[in-house]
Amino acid sequence: MIEVGAPAPDFTLGSDTGEQISLADLRGKQVVLYFYPKDDTPGCTVQALGIRDAWKEFQDRGAVVLGVSPDDEASHAKFRETYDLPFTLLADTDHRVSEAFGVWGEKSFAGKTYMGVERSTFVIDADGTIAKVFRKVKPAEHADQVLEALRG
Repeated sequence: MIEVGAPAPDFTLGSDTGEQISLADLRGKQVVLYFYPKDDTPGCTVQALGIRDAWKEFQDRGAVVLGVSPDDEASHAKFRETYDLPFTLLADTDHRVSEAFGVWGEKSFAGKTYMGVERSTFVIDADGTIAKVFRKVKPAEHADQVLEALRG
């Protein structure tokens, strides 16, 4: 389990634009890395729209926002286009990065258990250190909570 003060695990993932994005390439910038279960589902859409609607505030704080889910690049591209999302979505199809951040695990819904992403967010400082961790994020409150953390 990754906690505040730990170095953020480095990774490279494909994005909704087909580019490869590496966390190491973002050193020197604050990064908001948010993990969500699935594109275009009710909670995940509310969460993404909250960030979109507060986008100017995220930009004013100099934050790079990256959304990560197990969906592939094509799904991300459609999700981003449908909702006019101004930030990058990353495909963690083998859930390697989700596992590295400790957000991949057993979940339950409607009496069934399955493996999936626990909705979580990590604010990573310019040095690549975890500055804030949000676990079991509530989608409707997410953007405000992250902006509060970015205010420092």
